[in-house]
Amino acid sequence: MGRKNKTVDLDRDHDIAPGLVAKTKKRLVVASGRSHPELAGEVAVALGTELVPTEYRTFASGEILTRFEVSIRGCDLFLIQSFGPPVNEWLMETLIMLDAAKRASAKRITCVMPYYPYSRQDKKGRGREPISARLVADLLKTAGADRVMSVDLHAAQIQGFFDGPVDHLFAKPVLLEYFERTLSAEDRDALTVVSPDTGRVRVADTWSDSLGAPLAIIHKRRDPNVANQVTVNEIVGRVDGRVCLLVDDMIDTGGTIVKAAEALKKNGASKVIVAATHAVFSHPAAQRLQSEAIDEVVVTDSIPVPEAKQFPGLTVLPIAPMLARAIHEVFEDGSVTSMFDGAA
Repeated sequence: MGRKNKTVDLDRDHDIAPGLVAKTKKRLVVASGRSHPELAGEVAVALGTELVPTEYRTFASGEILTRFEVSIRGCDLFLIQSFGPPVNEWLMETLIMLDAAKRASAKRITCVMPYYPYSRQDKKGRGREPISARLVADLLKTAGADRVMSVDLHAAQIQGFFDGPVDHLFAKPVLLEYFERTLSAEDRDALTVVSPDTGRVRVADTWSDSLGAPLAIIHKRRDPNVANQVTVNEIVGRVDGRVCLLVDDMIDTGGTIVKAAEALKKNGASKVIVAATHAVFSHPAAQRLQSEAIDEVVVTDSIPVPEAKQFPGLTVLPIAPMLARAIHEVFEDGSVTSMFDGAA
């Protein structure tokens, strides 16, 4: 007798192992390096989850080891690491954590970097110089990052350095909400948005449109052979008797901002307010920013601002809610661009 063929219907419920469908659902996991655990914790809370338990070790030789203490197999992992000092240690820790996540079979790894390290080295200013921002992108990709998320990149072209999706977020809505809430009607009527150099004109122009305020530009020169030395040449635009809002993506040593503020006050500005996303605050920024030429400094907590770097007149705004919303949009395959009304 011939043997009958047996047909199996794989679509029937009883042929699917119990719980199999539930196990294949997407799972969001948030991890953090050691650079800014407070920010990562706030992001996790905003997402209604907890940071994945992680072991960190720094050996006597300076070598770093990280290990995820629970299974992350098949998960959608978001690794949060900012890059205040020591930048190189946090970068190496990030690469090691990415490698650990890749080897632990995470399905997709997004590196959430509120401040992108080496972002100012985005091109060759002179011969025989590196393009370190591109090198960082290559390192992240090689280590296992599938996607990068960052806030206010120093140069938009950095998005093209990474061979994969890049979510470029903007802190302007966070800062704008603060000024719309705190500026008096009198200050709003006298407001002028100021770009501290020609490289920030496009950003300052978007601020000008959002606030309905005129734009002024400071032309500066920097000696390429001397670090952190700035000379202000001239101011284009009316600042006499105006409340000047200086906008920039970062404050490092504070030299550029203080020189700009002094020039504005010298040209008749009634008040100078500084708004920046990343408070790098390398020494001696905290001392410089207490200049009589500056009335207030407003930054975000994209980089931790320790108590030693804080001073009267400094306001630090939280960006965890914005990061959490962006992470949620990426996880749910939504639109990050819609968070900014489709524009920068």
